[in-house]
Amino acid sequence: MLIFGALHLVALALGALLFVLFLRSDGGNDQDPPEEDEGGGGGSDRISDTPKTSPSGGIPLPDAEPAPVRLRGHERLADLRPRPDRRRVVEPARTPRRVPSR
Repeated sequence: MLIFGALHLVALALGALLFVLFLRSDGGNDQDPPEEDEGGGGGSDRISDTPKTSPSGGIPLPDAEPAPVRLRGHERLADLRPRPDRRRVVEPARTPRRVPSR
């Protein structure tokens, strides 16, 4: 019970310390704002004033093509797409059976 009490006191002390540090933190910026020619800082270095010439993210994707079938109704998918032609099965040539002689 003594250990749990000590742990609670340590946790309360650390919480109070964090609260005091939060209250003492800088609420406002006491420094003068940077001049225009100094760059300013604090912004994103990926944003530039020049317009984009190519899309980001790798190679450009091909133009979008609509799907051949739209699934909006109650039809089955098999009914919306035509069945492919069946391949012709070549049957092996028939050979006469050999009848064993007695």
